[in-house]
Amino acid sequence: MNTKTTPRLTWLAACVLALIFAGCEKKSAEVVIYTSVDQVFSEPVLKDFEKETGIKVRMVFDTEETKSTGLLNRLLAESAHPQADVFWSNDPVRSQVLVRRELVEPYVPSTSVDIPASFKDPKGRWVAFSARARVILLNKKRLGDGPKPTGVKDLLDPRWRGQATIANPAFGTTTMHLAALFNAWGEAKTRKFLKGLRENQIRMASSNGEVKRLVSTGEMLWGLTDTDDAAVAIKSGAPVEVIYPDEKGMGTLLMPTTAVLIRGGPHMAQGKKLLDYLASKETERKLAFAPCAQLPLREDVPTPAHLRKAKTFTVMQVDYEKIATVMEKIHPMLRDWAEGKPIETTSQAVE
Repeated sequence: MNTKTTPRLTWLAACVLALIFAGCEKKSAEVVIYTSVDQVFSEPVLKDFEKETGIKVRMVFDTEETKSTGLLNRLLAESAHPQADVFWSNDPVRSQVLVRRELVEPYVPSTSVDIPASFKDPKGRWVAFSARARVILLNKKRLGDGPKPTGVKDLLDPRWRGQATIANPAFGTTTMHLAALFNAWGEAKTRKFLKGLRENQIRMASSNGEVKRLVSTGEMLWGLTDTDDAAVAIKSGAPVEVIYPDEKGMGTLLMPTTAVLIRGGPHMAQGKKLLDYLASKETERKLAFAPCAQLPLREDVPTPAHLRKAKTFTVMQVDYEKIATVMEKIHPMLRDWAEGKPIETTSQAVE
């Protein structure tokens, strides 16, 4: 054996091992997140996480037209070989679908201790934070001194025939809203409601952002949208007013964002760190002061003066897990309605 070459071989072997380990470290120092939260709002938060932790975030965003549904379907399709570590949903029900399919790895974020118990799973399968509400956006200039809508059922009022708009109910938060109504009213009344929308010539927009545009420009008098879109309209100087619907009745639907850890994700440790970051009080503060103006679930989080906190309006009482089940049940019906197909009804009215 040539002993003179041994040190060189040892040195070369050490270099090869160092390169291998460096490659492994580089690969592991990243996390993959799928999110249906609008990119303009979610990306700054995720970029801050990168800066503070040094962990590279690979971000996959949903499209506006297929909000939440597109990425949810992708996660379901990838279930045998997960590509994502974290799903950050813009509503609570899509995460519930993943929970029911057993595609979620339980984890309790260390930062979630002070989040109200009703907004987190005791088994650690999901955590909620930074909510939006379903609101009426009204064009004040077009309305003038006329009466204002006050609730969801005003969409059926003949005085606003052809003047109101909602986003496609087969996608996004409109799906969740209809599922909540279905749960509150029952099937017969909900089908009657959908039929009434068509009869009252309610305009179907492609998205909540499109509802905001139609109302802001005065093309439509009013519509149902989310508080983040409404906040953007107000900031742009549009002549609009926000009305929290049904404050004297069933209340306004509150929709917190939720985050879950994907079972079998490729970067589990980094995924947990990202969940800790998303569920933090600081993230709620950032999203409250961002253009999306999301409502913190913690009462002690600072907010802009114009932002209403959930305790200041009547919140619709819903079971998000049950709503997720209902949403899957009624989705074919909502898709048929969106495509102009007949929706069978009974004579029962929406009371």
